[in-house]
Amino acid sequence: MSPTKEYALLCLENPLLALGQIWPRGDNAILAEEKHLGIYEDLLNNYSAKLIAGGGAQNTARGAQYMLPPNSVVYLGGVGDDKYAAILHDAVKQAGLRVEYRVDKKEKTGRCGVVITGHHRSMVTDLGAANHYDLDHLKSPEVWKLVEGATHYFVGGYHLTVCPPAIMALAEEAAKNDKPFVFSLSAPFIPIAFKDALDATAPYWDYVIGNESEALSYAEAHGLETKDIKEIAKHLAALPKANKKRERVAIITQGTDPTVVATNGEVNEHAVHAINPSQITDTTGAGDAFAAGFTAGLVAGAPLAQCVDQGQWLAKLSIQELGPSFPFPKQTYTKS
Repeated sequence: MSPTKEYALLCLENPLLALGQIWPRGDNAILAEEKHLGIYEDLLNNYSAKLIAGGGAQNTARGAQYMLPPNSVVYLGGVGDDKYAAILHDAVKQAGLRVEYRVDKKEKTGRCGVVITGHHRSMVTDLGAANHYDLDHLKSPEVWKLVEGATHYFVGGYHLTVCPPAIMALAEEAAKNDKPFVFSLSAPFIPIAFKDALDATAPYWDYVIGNESEALSYAEAHGLETKDIKEIAKHLAALPKANKKRERVAIITQGTDPTVVATNGEVNEHAVHAINPSQITDTTGAGDAFAAGFTAGLVAGAPLAQCVDQGQWLAKLSIQELGPSFPFPKQTYTKS
């Protein structure tokens, strides 16, 4: 395992303050309308809501920092100039994560209300300032210095809805300097609604991570005419590539079913870590946690199979917590 340099991993996406609460309601997930906006103040003021630095890649950044030495991870995204941003700063400080947020004076910090009932969850998301991240922030001298200093990049697919030029700038920097570029498909709607923007990033993926729903959505959007997860993974791994020095690796998680890993025409399956259903508190962010453990392994120079195992280990820890979070005192990974 190689030593990890300071701020080796740089992550980009849409930061959200997640407010988690156990509440007797069923499954649902919506984008907030005007009539829903009161829920955030309600959760904050009238319930003992757990406050989490959320958003897919920020969850992954926190998880990777959980497994790596101090000062290993930096995260970029857009927030407002408000109390929600202040809470977010406190939350990432507790996680030991460095953030370089673009601060928007006009827009509120993005928020996500997460309500848990048994194994069911309801989510109300207001993207707010996260929707206004721009290339100027990424290219600012102080931030671009962090980009140049990083050894690995992780980008969440949700950022395709915000600022594709920022993703492409990181992707091109990675290819030019032979640095691993890790991309998460993030959600089933991304390959359909943002197909062209997604396809523009594809040549730069050194590692692409998704779950079975996202893989099936990709296959449908690209006319693959197969629902075989192994075949979809092989297709993703074989797409044309900008940096020829690295073989692409496609990783598809399948919940409790084995994780599928394809590279160089070969497909392998990795059994997940068993867990008693009674231990599961909340599956929100399980995929983000897998990506975190996996990417932390890459940064530390671990073999591919161990990176997958680390991802599964951290996902198992995360689903025993409320919201996309990790237990304290900190647990230490041991190879299974």
